[in-house]
Parts: sequence; structure tokens; C-alpha cells
Amino acid sequence: MTVSDISYMLIPNKLLLFFAGCFIIYRTIHPLQPWYDSIYGALAGFAIIFVIILLSKGGMGAGDMKLLGTLGILLGWKLTLLTLFLATLIGTVVSLTLLGFKVIGRKDPFPFGPSIVLAAVICYLFGFDLLRLYYDAFFL
Repeated sequence: MTVSDISYMLIPNKLLLFFAGCFIIYRTIHPLQPWYDSIYGALAGFAIIFVIILLSKGGMGAGDMKLLGTLGILLGWKLTLLTLFLATLIGTVVSLTLLGFKVIGRKDPFPFGPSIVLAAVICYLFGFDLLRLYYDAFFL
């Protein structure tokens, strides 16, 4: 998926459908609490990127929307929102670095899918710990 997004700026639907099926099976065997959190995660991931696509008039692709919606099945709504936040930070750091080294220009398209995937892996492994740190720091 990362190679496809970097090379062609496309995230293949077949790959997303495969992983959506895997995530649905996984969450059927190991449901989140509450069980419908996976549904909320998918809807949140899909809806937020959909709004960004509308507001930016195509500045982001539908593949990113489907990717975050698919990951929402696995992560639930809280970690899906954290994934989007971290993906934005990762994408910003990478794009500013590439701009600084003049690898890309200011108007060049930049694939966001790899940032989403990296952020999702971080959230899957450490997401609730990161949320707990955030809550402890700001809501004592």
C-alpha cells in the first residue's frame, strides 16, 4: 500500500477490502468494548476525511478516506482520531523535511497513506498509553 501510494498516489481498493474483511473477522473474535466501537471508528475515519476532501476541494484523496475508515474497524473511534492526529504530525514532519531538502516542491502532491499507516501502527501498539498520558497531563 505504501509503495502504491508513493509511486502512483493510489491506494488499491482490493487491498482495503482484504484488510477490512480481516479486521471485521478479528473484531468479531476479539470485540472492542463496547462492541459497536468498531462501527463508530469506521464511521469517524470515513466521515472526517470526507469532510476534509469536501473543504479542500480534492486536496486529499478518497483512498485516504477509505484507508482511515478501514483502520477505524480495527482501532475504534478514540484511536482512529488519535491516528489522524499522529498521521498529520508525521506527514507534516516528513513533508517539511522533503521540502527543506528540495526533494519536493511546495505545490507537489504528497502521499498521506504511509503517514496514516505508521500512525495506525503506533496507535494499535501504544494508543491507550498515549491517551492516558494525555488525560493525566491535561485533566488532573
